[in-house]
Amino acid sequence: MFSNASNFVQGVDSAFFIITGISVFFLVTLTATMIFFVVKYNKKKGKPAIQIKDNSLLEITWITIPMILVLYMFYIGWQGFLPMRQAPKDAMQVKAIGSMWKWTFEYAGNKQSYTLVLPINKPVKVNLVSTDVLHGFFIPAFRIKEDVVPKKHNYSWFIPGQLGDFDLFCTVYCGVSHSYMSAIVRIVNQQDYDKWIAALPVKKANTNSGHAVLEKNGCIACHSLDGSKSVGPTFKGLSGSKVDVTTNGAPRKVTADDAYIKTSIHEPNKDVVVGYPQGLMKSYKGLITDKDIEQINEYLKTLK
Repeated sequence: MFSNASNFVQGVDSAFFIITGISVFFLVTLTATMIFFVVKYNKKKGKPAIQIKDNSLLEITWITIPMILVLYMFYIGWQGFLPMRQAPKDAMQVKAIGSMWKWTFEYAGNKQSYTLVLPINKPVKVNLVSTDVLHGFFIPAFRIKEDVVPKKHNYSWFIPGQLGDFDLFCTVYCGVSHSYMSAIVRIVNQQDYDKWIAALPVKKANTNSGHAVLEKNGCIACHSLDGSKSVGPTFKGLSGSKVDVTTNGAPRKVTADDAYIKTSIHEPNKDVVVGYPQGLMKSYKGLITDKDIEQINEYLKTLK
């Protein structure tokens, strides 16, 4: 069904089928030979054992043939892999940002979407960025998979060859909602892509220092700024509000003041907001400084 979904399908599939074929052939052959020898040379108890001299030709053969086969399998695998690391210089540039637990895609002109929309038959280089932990960029139909590592540059490239929607998954366990971290890759005609990208709004830059701290540490991936439901409580209207929490198993109501925000950053499992499970958030003590927390508090006060 996806035989021409990308330019890498044929190479990856050829390597897979050849290696699988060789493996199945030897599995069947060696198993049958083993059963044959067990039956043919089965002897009764009490007969003296006979010393069998080694056979140099046989030993050389069973060393040489597997070595040649392994080198051949490496070669066809290398042939399929090498082009994946040779992106054309004129390839269209897109940034894929992985964060717990969603994919965001940025295009030229500071435009952003949550669906990876691309024109057909045009080489695309996807620059991979993680804002928090290790993720895996995997499009099964395109036969590509690359790690998305924090603070390390990586990329994937391909030429889409089939119109339609394709699944994009994260292949590295990245937390409790890892299984929800998916997106759609939509391949369209060049004319449709041009209309779509022209209508896509420009991402508004936020110069607030507190917002920058939240974005840098991946906080916005789990806490929305507009009141919408997410992995964690929304930041909108949080500052100064009354919050129902559970502390040491006992429910209580606290005020979301500066001290509460600091505690939530340093000890996120101390006061757990009702309706959210414990253990979702790691401690940022030592990662977010007191000065950063002051900036966060000032920014949260603006989100009314």
